[in-house]
Amino acid sequence: MSLWLQDAPKTELRSNSTESDLQVVIRAVYRQVFGNAHLLECDRQTSAESLLRDGDITVRGFVRMVAQSDLYRALFFNRSSQYRFIELNCKHFLGRAPLNQAEISTHVQTYNSSGYEAEIDSYIDSDEYLMAFGENTVPSPRGTSDPATVSNVGFNRVYSLYRGNATSDSGKSARLISDLAANLPTAIVAPTAGGGTPGSNNKRFRVKATKASVGSLNRVSNQTYEVNYEQLNAKIKNLHRTGARILSITEV
Repeated sequence: MSLWLQDAPKTELRSNSTESDLQVVIRAVYRQVFGNAHLLECDRQTSAESLLRDGDITVRGFVRMVAQSDLYRALFFNRSSQYRFIELNCKHFLGRAPLNQAEISTHVQTYNSSGYEAEIDSYIDSDEYLMAFGENTVPSPRGTSDPATVSNVGFNRVYSLYRGNATSDSGKSARLISDLAANLPTAIVAPTAGGGTPGSNNKRFRVKATKASVGSLNRVSNQTYEVNYEQLNAKIKNLHRTGARILSITEV
């Protein structure tokens, strides 16, 4: 078990904080929300920092502004599959992995119906966020002491997303698609060996997706595919490449 994940310290902005304390909080937010990416000085969200410094927003408000920034969108929305984006949002804002396929589907529907900002807000405005971090604590990995990740399955999935302090979230492909869709446990493996659960599975899955009709920008069509477990990940990637939006994945 990884102690850095189990005992992740909380970083809180208190009412009597100094400028030095404020900088610790700001760096912690950048590290958590931007997935340990290497940031330049020009990448700092100076307007949001000023609002936080002046007490006009809380740490939660600062997290929201960083998450709604063009930089976050460029790093994780524009470069990632839809599933990977949701996976990273769970990690960055709730400190955990997605719990199940139903949670993934809910966020797919939120984005499809209400857009990017609503998808981001759905994490930061959730009761779970407030209970875990409140207004002035920086989101952080939630390990064995947290009800949402206390099971072996939950902990393993959190671990597979964090992978240690030296890693970043630059990957484009979701790491947990197959395990969540098939309701399989996620194996903990050495960081150099990759993630996910190997092996075959006899289950079949029905994938529902929507995409724009050929020759029309306004008409969309819903399509359904049935695939084996071994074909599921490839089918999801292919749908994303063709511009389709996945609505749901259910076991047949």
